[in-house]
Amino acid sequence: MSLWLLNHFSTFTLTVVTVGGTVALAVTGSVIARRRYPSLADGEHNDMVGVTLGMFGAIYGIILAFVIVTLWTQLESTQTVVATEATDVALIARDAAAFPPPVRADLDAALSAYVHGVVETQWPRMRAGEPSYGATATKLQAAYDVLQAYEPRTAREEVFYEEAVSHLNDLAAQRRARLTMAEQQLPPLLQVLAFGGALVLIPLTFLYGMRRLRIQLLFVASVAALIGFSLLLVLVLDRPFAGELSVSPAPFKEGALSPYWAE
Repeated sequence: MSLWLLNHFSTFTLTVVTVGGTVALAVTGSVIARRRYPSLADGEHNDMVGVTLGMFGAIYGIILAFVIVTLWTQLESTQTVVATEATDVALIARDAAAFPPPVRADLDAALSAYVHGVVETQWPRMRAGEPSYGATATKLQAAYDVLQAYEPRTAREEVFYEEAVSHLNDLAAQRRARLTMAEQQLPPLLQVLAFGGALVLIPLTFLYGMRRLRIQLLFVASVAALIGFSLLLVLVLDRPFAGELSVSPAPFKEGALSPYWAE
């Protein structure tokens, strides 16, 4: 469900729907509760409600903070993995300059096929939540085949050959890490705590009575807006490869890899 929302609606639209919808429902619920129970305006139970609201708010705030920080850290880690993977490809391409022209051409062809496979085939699948290891497996193996079939003849070629093999192994490791991160999402228990907690906390604000309706609605709307925006962050950060705030494949098109996209 979250993938569909992120891939079909802009962040602005999700903000309006999530934050605006949460505020609208909270204000409506508060008005209904006040009309059904006019005694709430007297604040007869404010002491008890205030303590309960403060306790629940503190617990829920800690949970939301933990979830958001975890998801943000995951997003940053994913960006680092993608950048490192692209850097490894670029370094292999630079190391290949020391090899004989036929070997360099074969390795360049394998690397070009790999970066195109990552951006054009694998990225849309990760965006849809269906990462595929096989999408670039043959292209990565082609690069291994070129290096495994080549035997360096000079000390200079030997040095660059060892570097290229090392970077290729790092590339394979980063590729697996990227695909693993594309499959990760917030555990169901934390999803229940994050979204279910709002269903507990917001109705509690209805019970905190104030004589002036406008002041009470402002109080309820403020709490609801904060919760709605926090839930929006959970939604957009949960999937690192989906939505407008997703990790970009740009590192695979820049710098030393740009010639592979010249055509």
